[in-house]
Amino acid sequence: MLDTRNHQGKFGADYIRVLASAAGLIWSQDDVDLDGVDLCLKLPGRTPRGFSPRIEVQVKTIAKLQGRQGLIDFDNLDQLQYNRLAGPDFTVPRYLFLVHVPASATHYADLRTAGLLLRHIGYFVSLADRTPIPVPDRKRHVRVKIPMSNILTAASLRALVTESAALPAG
Repeated sequence: MLDTRNHQGKFGADYIRVLASAAGLIWSQDDVDLDGVDLCLKLPGRTPRGFSPRIEVQVKTIAKLQGRQGLIDFDNLDQLQYNRLAGPDFTVPRYLFLVHVPASATHYADLRTAGLLLRHIGYFVSLADRTPIPVPDRKRHVRVKIPMSNILTAASLRALVTESAALPAG
């Protein structure tokens, strides 16, 4: 059985995979995580905005959400992780995905007559407009504020992939 931390993280990534499937996207994962990318999500084929638009994401999970004034305060991103998402100089757009999960793994999913329920909800934020930290320290953390209106759904996830293709690269 997985320890609590790994179980929570795996559920968060699987939550995103389910949304990607519902959005008609495909996902891939590097065999080694060297640059802070947990998943690559893409829409295969030719689209009005280019061929196979894609995004890269780092998935984080949290059991206790700290929110105020419409923003989630996320403090569990160290400076190295932050730098792997911050700034405009990525060939493929990058996002931080935060999945709010139940405190107990027994509540991650529930089967009902209407279908499978995954708890709770995911959020997204781009850090492309942020400045990377010149000398990052893995022991120091950066507070990232995520708008509570940036909810991950199949439609919003698909839009992130297709609309990010229209943005100019770095």
